[in-house]
Amino acid sequence: DPFGLVTAAEQLIQRGFKVLPYCTEDLVLCQRLIDVGCKVLMPWGAPIGTGLGLLNRYHLKMLRERLPDIPLIVDAGLGSPSQATSSLEMGFDAVLLNTAIAKAQQPIVMAKAFRLAVEAGRAARLGGLMHPKQTASASTPTIGTPFWHQQK
Repeated sequence: DPFGLVTAAEQLIQRGFKVLPYCTEDLVLCQRLIDVGCKVLMPWGAPIGTGLGLLNRYHLKMLRERLPDIPLIVDAGLGSPSQATSSLEMGFDAVLLNTAIAKAQQPIVMAKAFRLAVEAGRAARLGGLMHPKQTASASTPTIGTPFWHQQK
C-alpha cells in the first residue's frame, strides 16, 4: 500500500524514527517519501523473493538520475550476482538481499559471489562506464599507427 507507506513513514519520522522504506521504483512515491523525511530509499528490483532481477531498469535509472543525493538501495527481487553488479553500475549505493543466498545450493559460495559482484559493480561505476552508442566507432586513434594499418 504505497499511500499507507507514506503515511506510516511520516508518522514514524515525527516520532523520531529513521525510516528506510521498502518501496516500488515509482518516482512519485519515492519523492513523497523524501518529502515526509525519509533520507534513504529502498526500491525493489522485483517483488520480494522472486529472483527476477531488475524488472524496470528504466525507472530505476530514472530514480538514480532524479534523486542524485539520496542513498538508494535495491531491496528485493535479485536472483543472481550479475543483477547486483548491474544495480551498482547504475549508481545504486547498495543492494539488500536474502533469498538468492538462502535458496542457493551452496549459500556460502553464493554470498561470496554476490560480494564480488557488488565490488565489481561499484568499481565499474567509479571507473566511468562508457556511454553506449548505436553506431560503431573506432576506439583506437589512427594517428601514430603504422601505415599498413591506416585506411586509404
